[in-house]
Amino acid sequence: MTTHTAIRTENLTVTYTGKREVTALDGVSIEFTENKLTAIIGPSGCGKSTLLKSLNRLHEIQSNTEISGEVYFGDERVYNTDEPLPEIRRHVGYVPQTPTALPLSIYNNVAYGLKIHGNYSKAELDERVETYLRKVNLWDEVKDRLDEPGAELSTGQIQRLSLARSLAVEPMVLLCDEVTSALDPISAERVEQTLAALKEEYTIIMVTHSMSQAQRLADDVVFLYLGELVEANDVQSFFENPRDERTKQFVSGQESVAAADTEDNTTESEQSETPPASVQ
Repeated sequence: MTTHTAIRTENLTVTYTGKREVTALDGVSIEFTENKLTAIIGPSGCGKSTLLKSLNRLHEIQSNTEISGEVYFGDERVYNTDEPLPEIRRHVGYVPQTPTALPLSIYNNVAYGLKIHGNYSKAELDERVETYLRKVNLWDEVKDRLDEPGAELSTGQIQRLSLARSLAVEPMVLLCDEVTSALDPISAERVEQTLAALKEEYTIIMVTHSMSQAQRLADDVVFLYLGELVEANDVQSFFENPRDERTKQFVSGQESVAAADTEDNTTESEQSETPPASVQ
C-alpha cells in the first residue's frame, strides 16, 4: 500500500535563549506518515513537546526562541511562508496536555473555531457540532445539556471536548501533547479509543511518556534524546528490534538514558506553559 508523508521536518533546530541558552532540538529531520499515529517518546527534557509545537509554530508564543531549518506540510513551507499563521494552525491542530474548556457552553466550545473560519447557518453549526462530538464519543453524554458550561464537564470529558474543538475546523494533522496524563484510567482509556478511531481519518502525532501507550496506539515511534533524533521506526520494529543502543537502553528502562532529565537537560520544563485552549 502506498504511503504519503503528511508533514516533515528538515534539519530543524530550536534554541531557547532565556536565562541560559538551551538547544531543545538539534538538526531534526523526520517524516510523519499520513493517516497513522506516531508516538514521540524520550526522557523528560529531550525536546518532545518542542518538536510537537514546532510543527504548527505554537512555540512562537514563547519569547527568546530561535528556529532554523524548515517544516513542510505537504509541499508547503510552515516557516518561510506567506500563509497566515491561523491557517497553518487550522490545518495542523493541537490538543494540550491540560484538559481545558473555553469559558463557553459545550456547544460553543465546538462551534468557536467554526464561527471564526466560516460563515455557517445555525442548522449547519448544529450538524457540525453533533458530528464532531460524535467523533470523540461525547455526543451521547452531553446532547441534552449543550447549553451548559463546558467547564462543568469531568476532566476526561473536557479532554474529549478539546479534541472535538480541534477537529471542528477540519485539520489534516492533529498534535496531541500527553493528552491522557491528567486523566483517570477509565477516562484515559476512552481518549485512547477515540484516538485509535480518529487515525483512520487524520494524521496523529502524539507525545507520550508511557511506553505501553505507545505500544497500544502507535503505528510508528520516534525516539528523541537530548534534542537529537535517535531512531524512528514502525512500532513493532522499534520495540522488538531497536537499531540504536540508546533506544535499547531506554526501552529496557536502563538508568543511563531513562534518567537523562537529571543531567540538567530540562529544555521543556523550563519553558513557560503553553496557554490552555489553543484554538486554531
